[in-house]
Amino acid sequence: MAWWRSLLLIALLPLTLLLTQFGLYLLAGLVEGDPFAQELTPLKLLAANLSTGMTALLAVALVGSFAKVPWRVVFSFPRRFDRRRLLIYFFGSLAIVGLGMTIVGLTASEAVGWTGFGVTGTTAGLLVVTALTTPVQAAGEEIVFRGAVLPAAGSWFRAARPAFITGLVVSSLMFALLHGSSDPMLFAYYIFFSLSTALMGLVTRGLEAAIAFHTANNLLATTINTLFTGGGAVAVDRSEGSAGGLALLIPATASLAVLSMVWLRERHTHRTGEKHRQSGTERHSLW
Repeated sequence: MAWWRSLLLIALLPLTLLLTQFGLYLLAGLVEGDPFAQELTPLKLLAANLSTGMTALLAVALVGSFAKVPWRVVFSFPRRFDRRRLLIYFFGSLAIVGLGMTIVGLTASEAVGWTGFGVTGTTAGLLVVTALTTPVQAAGEEIVFRGAVLPAAGSWFRAARPAFITGLVVSSLMFALLHGSSDPMLFAYYIFFSLSTALMGLVTRGLEAAIAFHTANNLLATTINTLFTGGGAVAVDRSEGSAGGLALLIPATASLAVLSMVWLRERHTHRTGEKHRQSGTERHSLW
């Protein structure tokens, strides 16, 4: 796409995300009180998730229009989007992230604010919103940052390697900045998370693995945070000093483990496919 179109896309998407979330937060505040309090209530969670989904729809439309390509290439290219791949990586990610969360609970529960188990009306509301809309939010972030911003920034270069590296840097920094953390360790974790999902996209030539991992991670994290905050709203603290060592090291290790799983499976699938093709060629030559 033309350089000015890529710049416009990179500027419009985060602006749209911020404005739609701000507007939906104000609407939530009419029902739940202060819309800008640190606590994450059911309507605020719904607002955050829906604003991400709305921004993702804009991202797909802009990439298709600006780059003059079918909208499907945002999700995978040159192959078609693979639902089976999505499910395999989702359940694999659930197992790995679940193990990581268990270790966090056993070793660093206080650092992540898990004060005690409790179920109230607020808890039920958060769980329902999480189950219904967190997949939209997780997939939306992958579409925006890895499916749109990364290739838009990469379009400034013709060669593949500098294009991917530039897209990786721009999309990862934007992803971390929009999560609004002033803690250096938490900011670094967001960058590492973004790098991991972008590399999953590179390895698979699609967003299935990244969406699957992001969805599994956010579903488990939000569910556990909701259940272990004593029945109240979920506290969101991203200020300096809020992040702990093990509380971030273990999730980062889980991200690396999922990336390794994706790479090993894709490598095995590629080798198996090559053997089948070679076998088919040999049979054809015999005939």
